[in-house]
Amino acid sequence: MATKPGISNGARQSRLFTKTRREAPADEVAKNAQLLIRAGYVHKEMAGVYDYLPLGLRTLNKIIGIIREEMNAIGGEEVLLTTLQDPEAWKKTGRWDDKVVDVWFKTHLKNGSELGLGNTHEEALTALMTEQISSYKDLPRYVYQFQSKFRNEARAKSGIMRAREFIMKDLYSFSKDAASHNEFYEKVAHAYENIFARAGIGEKTYRTFASGGSFSKYSHEYQTLCEAGEDTIYIDEAKRLAVNKEVHGDPEVYETSGINKAGLKEAKAIEVGNIFTLGTRFSDALGLVYKDAEGKATSVFMGSYGIGPGRLMGTIVELMADEKGLVWPETVAPFAVHLVSLGKENDEISKTADALYEDLSKAGVEVLYDDRDLRAGEKFAESDLLGIPKRIVVGKEAATSGAFEVVDRKTGEVVKKTRAELLAR
Repeated sequence: MATKPGISNGARQSRLFTKTRREAPADEVAKNAQLLIRAGYVHKEMAGVYDYLPLGLRTLNKIIGIIREEMNAIGGEEVLLTTLQDPEAWKKTGRWDDKVVDVWFKTHLKNGSELGLGNTHEEALTALMTEQISSYKDLPRYVYQFQSKFRNEARAKSGIMRAREFIMKDLYSFSKDAASHNEFYEKVAHAYENIFARAGIGEKTYRTFASGGSFSKYSHEYQTLCEAGEDTIYIDEAKRLAVNKEVHGDPEVYETSGINKAGLKEAKAIEVGNIFTLGTRFSDALGLVYKDAEGKATSVFMGSYGIGPGRLMGTIVELMADEKGLVWPETVAPFAVHLVSLGKENDEISKTADALYEDLSKAGVEVLYDDRDLRAGEKFAESDLLGIPKRIVVGKEAATSGAFEVVDRKTGEVVKKTRAELLAR
């Protein structure tokens, strides 16, 4: 796999400051947290708060890169809004009150003024857009960001899939009317399907009818089948659609969706994304209006669309990891190749491995090079734990005959390849 901008091709494991662990942390029950901590991808600061270490950050950035490409492809414009939130906009929509939004983190300035730490950004962006939108010629606008969110969860659980501090991709659409909104809504739905397919979980992920909460009667979630999931859904395999348990008893949802309630398959699932029709709730409250061609003032019609890159990363772990450790799809793995040398310092095996590492890096292959002086068994066990898609082993045979053993992490298949064949890849 060729490198992405901002991501270097190669790294020597001897210079990687993070270390793996033999045992899972005793205070974690979620598989994703246990394995990511053991493999040195993340570090737990406290309940619901995780640091992304070098390998974890590379994986997270691969996921963000996929999402960014798909958002740009449908006309998204990227911004970065502030985490600190002015209460005034939130008071206008009625969502500053803890009785309405019960996950607020709030703080105070030295002068006593109260601020919030953003848990979402409908209010902030709608207020901003009142300075950008005044005419029908200014519409539509599709604005998104990758930004830290803070939610004061009563009980942080499920590892990086439900954290108190996390990165969210939140996209907001600003349209002239419901018809143009619905057209874009379907474009986002298609983009989400592309994202989950590229991340390796497309076959297990279903567009799911769910409650619209206070925004609309229904919304859509993207739910990935997994026994570790917190949600229960009912699947129509033929239509590739599902219904969340929370609306399963509502006959109207089946009329709206065209799903036949009979014969649905019940399953546990993890919510990996959601899309909402907001309508004019926020634009009405915050005065976001435009003048149409006849000069009539009309409220902007809005939608919001969320994906948590960390939550998606945790879901991939829950779904794909095996008894040996992590198993990453090539598209999101921190490196495409784990090069493992079985030599000692300056012997022919090490020199062969060094040369291959340089050649692979120059050829644009992302490679993690295990150049450490450890036993072969330790290296192989750690390689399995890290979950990099391909392992190239440099041993005596490689140094003497030029035949390199290549192991597929997912299938365990072993093939022999020459240097030329490896570089041609």
